[in-house]
Amino acid sequence: MDLDVFVTTHQGEWARLDALSRSRRLTGEQADELVTLYQRATGHLAKVQAAAPDPTLEGRLTTLVARGRDAVTGSRSSGWRDVGRYFAVSFPATLYRSRRWWIPIALVSLLGAALVAWWVANHPEVRDSLAAPAELHEMTRPGGAYEAYYSDRPASSFAAQVWTNNAWIAAQCLMYGIFFGVPVLWVLAGNVINLGLGIGLMASAGRLDLFLGLLLPHGLLELTAVFVAAGLGLRLGWTIIDPGPRDRRTALAEEGRAIIGAVIGLTVVLFVSGLLEAFVTPSGLPTWARITIGAVAEVLFLAYALVLGRKAAANGEYGDVDAADRADLQPVAA
Repeated sequence: MDLDVFVTTHQGEWARLDALSRSRRLTGEQADELVTLYQRATGHLAKVQAAAPDPTLEGRLTTLVARGRDAVTGSRSSGWRDVGRYFAVSFPATLYRSRRWWIPIALVSLLGAALVAWWVANHPEVRDSLAAPAELHEMTRPGGAYEAYYSDRPASSFAAQVWTNNAWIAAQCLMYGIFFGVPVLWVLAGNVINLGLGIGLMASAGRLDLFLGLLLPHGLLELTAVFVAAGLGLRLGWTIIDPGPRDRRTALAEEGRAIIGAVIGLTVVLFVSGLLEAFVTPSGLPTWARITIGAVAEVLFLAYALVLGRKAAANGEYGDVDAADRADLQPVAA
């Protein structure tokens, strides 16, 4: 086979296939032409491979056939559109639909932390069981461990450390959902106790206002992200027990994909809280200004989750991947 003659003969068809494959909108006639040219190009590639192997021409035709296949079958690659859809639709829908889990978890956890704080602050024997009086004084004194925690390291490295630690806690809550959600309660309990201990110890030293001034600028958003992760983990665990009207395999697939997606969103949220903890909390701004910044970040997140999320959920979004990327499901009776 004369390759020069072969290329000259079919050059026009290949150019037309390439143009149709790159087109975003096709008429019915153009779609039919695309399929026909794709089939011919596939035959041309097979003929070249069998009769006159040429690496350059084979590579060109392979690329052309692959692009044609994507156009014919509707395949697409992820892009900025997918990123935009995730943050505008999928993630807020996940937050909104799981609100009946993470909002009660937040309320119960904060109540638990308040009870622990009251117990520690009002019972000296409890504080004495935690550490020696000298150690407690070292932690709660001006410039002590609690206060120095936010300023004894460079802000950039501290932000990275905080982000990594909090992201790991959130990831644990999400992953532990596969164990019926039971370990999630353990992770939550640890965070509640640590929070309550810190508040109680600083309150007993008469420095609660300072501690809250250091905690609230970043803690509002940070704790909310942890509560959301815990809520999603517990919801996944409950789905294993009671999948509802969906069959268990479908329910777990949908919830699992939503949780995997939530990992990305919560990582971004925790990144923001890490920046607040590293750059706002130890800053020289007045306490009211630092707390206001943290409160604004929290309000924006809640509006994102409950307002934008409600709109997305009302449009039938579950926080799952785009319908085009999901497998078809056979309808089942409810």
